[in-house]
Amino acid sequence: MLGNIGQELTDSQAMALALHAARCGQRGANPLVGAVVLSPENRVLSVGWHRGAGTPHAEADALARAHQAGTDLRGARMLVTLEPCNHTGRTGPCSHAVAEAGIRELIYAYADTTAEASGGADYLRSRGVQVSHGLLEQEAYELNARWFAAAGRRPFITAKIASSLDGFIAAADGSSKWITGPEARADGHTLRARADAILVGTGTVKADNPQLTARIDGQLAPRQPLRAVMGHTLPPHSHLAAETLAGKALHLATRDPRIAAAELYSRGVRHLMIEGGPTVLSAFLAANLVDELNWYRAPLLLGAGRAAVTDLGVDTLSQAHHWQLDDLGLQPALRQLGADTATHLLLTDQQGTPAPSER
Repeated sequence: MLGNIGQELTDSQAMALALHAARCGQRGANPLVGAVVLSPENRVLSVGWHRGAGTPHAEADALARAHQAGTDLRGARMLVTLEPCNHTGRTGPCSHAVAEAGIRELIYAYADTTAEASGGADYLRSRGVQVSHGLLEQEAYELNARWFAAAGRRPFITAKIASSLDGFIAAADGSSKWITGPEARADGHTLRARADAILVGTGTVKADNPQLTARIDGQLAPRQPLRAVMGHTLPPHSHLAAETLAGKALHLATRDPRIAAAELYSRGVRHLMIEGGPTVLSAFLAANLVDELNWYRAPLLLGAGRAAVTDLGVDTLSQAHHWQLDDLGLQPALRQLGADTATHLLLTDQQGTPAPSER
C-alpha cells in the first residue's frame, strides 16, 4: 500500500500520496482516483485507488483495506483526489460508504461535475461530515483532463496502432500479418477486454475481415466488448456483417466520428477503443476525439506501404497534435513486449492545461 502506513503526513502530503496512488490505476470508462485515510493524529491508516470499471472506487478500496486490517475508522479523516460519487452504477455510491464508515472529515481535490455522479459532498454534509475541497486541485484536474473533456458527452476514446518503426501498418503489397509479435498482440487483446466497444472502419473489414473478439491466453475473455463498424457499406460476406445481422455487432452507417461517438455513448459505451483503419483513426484524431494512444512498434523498416495515420489537416509544425508519455502503474508509458515496443501516450495541449478556474 505504497509503504506509507503509520506515517504522519500533512494534508498536502496526504493528497499528494492520493494522487500518486491514483496513478496506479488505468484509464478508461472511469477517472483515475486515489484516496488516503488518516487517523485523528494524521497518521496514514490506509491508501486506496481505483483499478478500472467494475472494481471498487478509491474510497471504497481505502475503506476495505482499513477494515481488513481491523482499523477503527470512527473520527478518521479522508483525502481523495475527486469528489466522492453519489450514484449507484457498477458499484455503490462512495459518499454513502464514507459516511457509514464513520469518517468525520473529507477533503477532495476536484469536484465531480458529471450529472450522474455529482452531489457526494452535499450528501456527506447532510450526514454531519465536514467537507472541504480545492487542495492540489490543479494537479487533480490535470491527471484526468482528457476524461473530464469526454465525461457526460461521449466515451473516453483509446486508439491502438500496430506498425513498423516508420509508421506503416501494411507493406506496399498489402501484407500485414503479422507486423508485431505475439506478445504485443496479446497485450492488445487485454486492451480490448477493458473497453466497452471496439470500432473499426468498413475498409478494415474489407481488407482484414476481423472478428474483433477479446482473447486472453488464447481463450475468449469472459467479458466481450461491443463490436462496431463505421462506414456506409458493410462488406456483406464479412464476419461482422453476419454478427450484425445476428444482433451481436453494430453497423454505424456514418463517416462522421462525432455522430459515431454520440451513438455509441447513447448505447451505454463509456470507453471506446479504435483499432482502425487509418481513415477512421485519422478522422477521430483530426476531430480531437482520441484521448489516449497505445502504439505498438515492431523493429521493422518498410519505407513504403499503408501509413498508420493519414491527413490530419496539419499544414505547419505549430498545428501538430501534442502527446505526452503517460506512465501508470497498470499501463507504463514505455514497455518492451518481445521484440516490439509499446508506447502509452495521452493527448495534451501545447499551451498547457488551463487551471480549473479558467475553464
